[in-house]
Amino acid sequence: MRTLGLDIGSITTKAAILEDGRLLGTKVVFTGYNPENAGKRAVDELLAKLGISPEEIEKIISTGYGRNSVTLADKAVTEITCHAKGAHYLNPHIRSIIDIGGQDSKTIVIDGDGKVKDFAMNDKCAAGTGRFLEVMARALEVDLGEFGNISLTAEKPSKISSLCTVFAESEVISLISKGEKRPNIIAGIHESIAARVGAMAHRTGVREPVMMTGGVAKNSGVVKALEEKLGLTIEVSVNAQENGAIGAAVLAAEL
Repeated sequence: MRTLGLDIGSITTKAAILEDGRLLGTKVVFTGYNPENAGKRAVDELLAKLGISPEEIEKIISTGYGRNSVTLADKAVTEITCHAKGAHYLNPHIRSIIDIGGQDSKTIVIDGDGKVKDFAMNDKCAAGTGRFLEVMARALEVDLGEFGNISLTAEKPSKISSLCTVFAESEVISLISKGEKRPNIIAGIHESIAARVGAMAHRTGVREPVMMTGGVAKNSGVVKALEEKLGLTIEVSVNAQENGAIGAAVLAAEL
């Protein structure tokens, strides 16, 4: 049995295909202006990559902010449920998930079956999300993909006091004008994110083992700042960005 999960986020769209519980492959594309087209493109490119015809897919579940815009899906499911299922699939021992995506961040506590016990979500403000990091990268004129490595060379993280993206950007620009080193500023940005997301994690009663998912999980600086803030080790899967899509594919199989 082959099932497909589709996670349409604000920045990227992810697709994943499972065959009898085995992950065959994943695909990530930029969402752009039209989420439905992005979903179709991710599916078409993944099918072509694996040499699978659309008729061989038995069930499709969509998730993410654009989940209801996809007509090819059999069902739309919230990303909270899909991230829980995805993390449980990748590591059945996981009990807490920290997911930082393009436009929101969330912490989820799950049980031994991958079912959600509690969660908290920030979807009202860009602070502590991928968008926040994008704005900061533009202000610093640094490639976002280099943020993690650069921050690890910081001597002392700069103080970023504002939790608002607009005001935090002003703070960063002020630090640049004062001659503050980029690594210190970036490390300060990561600590700012860790403070916001860490507070949310404490509200849900985060329990080990903990897994971080979402595109920001690829930023080693954010992961390190969160580990220090929470005082625990965070697991990051090679499929962290596609976790929601994998969870959707798992749920599709359960249908």
